[in-house]
Amino acid sequence: MAREGDTAQLAGYIDAGVSPELTNERGDAFLMLAAYNGNLETVQMLLDRGVDVNKLNDRGQTPLAGAVFKGYGEVVKALFEAGANPHKGQPTAVEAAAMFEKDAFLELFGRS
Repeated sequence: MAREGDTAQLAGYIDAGVSPELTNERGDAFLMLAAYNGNLETVQMLLDRGVDVNKLNDRGQTPLAGAVFKGYGEVVKALFEAGANPHKGQPTAVEAAAMFEKDAFLELFGRS
């Protein structure tokens, strides 16, 4: 649901009691899946429900770094504005932005 952007269905499950921090076998929580696939509406719904914006998956990656890697600007902005730390995880969002020459993200994070 998070990967596909089925926001209404996922919200219904969460509102019925499913943990918004539930993870798959790789440790990817709903926020990571939504961010990595560019599903802004789903990302915003999860943020509105108070998920951990800096939750690492089993590989030490953050949703912010995943969105940076994929180049989803609006998702990156939403996560950053919600308190995502661009220096957390491995690689960090800052490192990913520098590696893939995403200068707009570096500017957003306060580095150019």
